[in-house]
Amino acid sequence: MSWPTDSELISIKEAVSQMTGRDKGEVRVVVAPYRICPLGAHIDHQGGTVSAMTINKGILLGFVPSGDTKVQLRSAQFEGEVCFRVDEIQHPIGHTSKNDASTPSPSKEKSVWGTYARGAVYALQTSKKNLKQGIVGYLSGSNGLDSSGLSSSAAVGVAYLLALENANELTVSPTENIEYDRLIENGYLGLRNGILDQSAILLSSYGCLTYMDCKTMNHKLVQAPELEKPFRILLAFSGLRQALTTNPGYNLRVSECQEAAKVLLTACGNSELEPTLCNVEHAVYEAHKHELKPVLARRAEHYFSENMRVIKGREAWASGNLEEFGKLISASGLSSIENYECGAEPLIQLYKILLKAPGVYGARFSGAGFRGCCVAFVDAEKAEAAAAYVKDEYEKAQPEFAKNLNGGKPVLICEAGDAARVLF
Repeated sequence: MSWPTDSELISIKEAVSQMTGRDKGEVRVVVAPYRICPLGAHIDHQGGTVSAMTINKGILLGFVPSGDTKVQLRSAQFEGEVCFRVDEIQHPIGHTSKNDASTPSPSKEKSVWGTYARGAVYALQTSKKNLKQGIVGYLSGSNGLDSSGLSSSAAVGVAYLLALENANELTVSPTENIEYDRLIENGYLGLRNGILDQSAILLSSYGCLTYMDCKTMNHKLVQAPELEKPFRILLAFSGLRQALTTNPGYNLRVSECQEAAKVLLTACGNSELEPTLCNVEHAVYEAHKHELKPVLARRAEHYFSENMRVIKGREAWASGNLEEFGKLISASGLSSIENYECGAEPLIQLYKILLKAPGVYGARFSGAGFRGCCVAFVDAEKAEAAAAYVKDEYEKAQPEFAKNLNGGKPVLICEAGDAARVLF
């Protein structure tokens, strides 16, 4: 595995050692990789089937148990220090009780990046986990990849959960941690996303495609046969940044999917079921889709067509057919634009540029498509040429946003990664 490197591990252990005066050998490191979703875009919150894998970039959290209830955190990327105690009762953002003022929103906190640490404590408290000691930690993310659509927020949440559980000697399964990270994002932050991100981060295995039914939470690791041509993963950055919690488009589309499900379930006499599209049989959709308003019809069409692409993609991956796998990824990207109607114009242009790059099998948005990057699978031998092509073409198409990359690489060439874990 190419990440984390020895130098990265030494650096983060030295940072914690300087904070605490403890020996570097005592420092533990959580490795929480970022994820990509080749197929299964925007359907996890509706209980759909998804596919995912991690990449060799992500979050490193060096820590030692604090010896008391204190949590003290610093970050390589962000200013300030986060300090609180694990025996303080954490409330969801915006919550108001009789005895305290409302919990500040992330935009008002002095150290926004520490919100997820409080969220992790909230999730564990809500799940009746007994936290007796905190952590002293130093957080570092792969440079330039926050707010990029690679689930950096889920990776941060998972990192804090694993560190707190390790410090308190709690035995927690990956499936349980998927639920706890969902509590951070849905319960604490109020984001209406599904479980794709944390599932990929916690369940993936190097060399495999993670295939998951988000309704049942059953998952399989699909191993590809030995490929004649190795592949690489391109991350092409738009320079457009905006957090999902401040963009109404994401939650609005979730509501539209639920409204479509409600119409279809009512039409077939199953209005008592939860209004999520996974509860609608495909035959029911085909029989009653004409009853949907145009916007709701497009959301439902994306859901059902994307589910089918995931199934076909699993078959293509298992047989080593990267060409077919790539075509399905590109079709997913097109449906995200036309049916789910997400994607800011810079992201759409970037997607189209990637489709023309040499050696690219397929491309789509990474994440919700409102900011961040696009992801592509590419022939390893042509990865450098593809990256250069995308850089040049995007600078022509969006010179202002290209400047926002602040000198960072506009296109990264990555490899597949492994699951989140704690290193000693």
